[in-house]
Amino acid sequence: MVLAAADRGVRVSVVRLPPSVHGRGDHAFVPALIDIARRTGVAAFVGDGANRWPAVHRLDAARLFRLALEKAAPGSRLHGAAEEGIPMRAIAEAIGQGLGVPGRGMAEDEAAAHFDWLAGFGAFDNPTSSALTRNALEWRPREPELLTDMRDSGYFS
Repeated sequence: MVLAAADRGVRVSVVRLPPSVHGRGDHAFVPALIDIARRTGVAAFVGDGANRWPAVHRLDAARLFRLALEKAAPGSRLHGAAEEGIPMRAIAEAIGQGLGVPGRGMAEDEAAAHFDWLAGFGAFDNPTSSALTRNALEWRPREPELLTDMRDSGYFS
């Protein structure tokens, strides 16, 4: 549909956002992980926690959508990742510090019960580059990175 609209001269783009779009009002993956850790008393990660989640602050994502409307070539495919991939272990450790609970690795079969509907995401390795998007649109994320935002923006209150 996007390419068909672009062929008709409509300035359209597809913007792929990472699983973690963070900032005030975040009610998605990281708050869900925090709720699980709060309920279970453990900030967990799967295996060694080296798998990565990309992230972007919501205000940086908003600027990307504006730039896409203003400057992107019709039919562009854009990646809105400010951070290519934060190790899940680092996210779990930040959650553990924020809640005062221990962090620990779990085997995949154990993680399925712990994470419930998030189990598949907990083990997924999803590094995402936005280099082409940054170069094409001169997009420069400038808001806090995920771990800083978690610590400073009330994620644990």
